[in-house]
Amino acid sequence: METIALAEVAAVLADPSRASMCLALLDGRAWTVTELAGAAEVAASTASEHVTKLTDAGFVVRVKQGRHSYVRIADPRVAELIEHLAQHAEHRPVKGLRSSVRVKRLEFARTCYDHLAGTVGVALRDGMLTTGLIDDAGGLTLTGRGREVLDALGVEIDDGRRPMLRDCLDWTVRRDHLAGRVAAALLSHGVSAGWLSREGNRAVKVLPAAEEPFAELGVDLVALRSP
Repeated sequence: METIALAEVAAVLADPSRASMCLALLDGRAWTVTELAGAAEVAASTASEHVTKLTDAGFVVRVKQGRHSYVRIADPRVAELIEHLAQHAEHRPVKGLRSSVRVKRLEFARTCYDHLAGTVGVALRDGMLTTGLIDDAGGLTLTGRGREVLDALGVEIDDGRRPMLRDCLDWTVRRDHLAGRVAAALLSHGVSAGWLSREGNRAVKVLPAAEEPFAELGVDLVALRSP
């Protein structure tokens, strides 16, 4: 039964259009079916059929807000599955300048569902460990000093059943970046505060306003950008 279930899960992502939709949804936003159709380059009716299959498989959920209907990743575990599977696809040789530039942007900073990944994401984990904002002696924890710094920066951590902090292996750097409620709060606040900007295709632009707050988190963005 487990073998059959695994084959069924693999079959859901075997279709290139559904795979494209899932990769698009990894930016953490809720998308309309029309937007997903554009991302997968298929007709809206075809996209709707794919969304139905993804919903039935538990990969996505539909969310209604007024007259509008949106689609988003069902939960962080699904996002992790897709992210890990994408590791293998992203190892293919890059062809063309446009693809090369996109890959470099994703390597530097990108979303991994609802948290920051790439070189900046890994540096954030390292910086917060070095400055004592988090501790990994007995599993990742937010220290008292860490709470003080986040409060001073205006980062509000939501309540929930998800872990406060956990490691997430980064497929570009091959080291861990931070996931969990703290990491999600940092990305969300970073965007709203003008530190970060979502650029589409999961790329994140690190804005000049991020230098000071990220320094408080132990990250020297100027040095990080240098070759």
